[in-house]
Amino acid sequence: MPLSLLVVDDSALARKILINALPPDWDVEITQATNGVEALRLYHEGKASVMFLDLTMPEMDGFQVLAQLRQEGLDVFVVVVSADVQAGAIERAKALGAMAFIQKPVNPAKLVPVLKEYGLYE
Repeated sequence: MPLSLLVVDDSALARKILINALPPDWDVEITQATNGVEALRLYHEGKASVMFLDLTMPEMDGFQVLAQLRQEGLDVFVVVVSADVQAGAIERAKALGAMAFIQKPVNPAKLVPVLKEYGLYE
């Protein structure tokens, strides 16, 4: 059974780059969202066991998504994918429940070790 994977970013190009960086043999069912509101709706529809989440988006940013997930006690493995690599942003994202943080642009050399570290990919 494939793992449900949600890629959340307002940039279609960023979503495409991330999806192309995923291991080709990883058994996942990918859904995409362009903002945090869509991400939460899709999560509630069962589309996100794992979520790759951008921080800077319209309507509802990644920090707000993390806070809402935490407030609702929802169970999802969140990897933040952002160009904002300031220590404060990383610390805040992890304090809100993000498991890992990957800098944009995503490439397999950065992504695969994170997936392996958390047992998401062998």
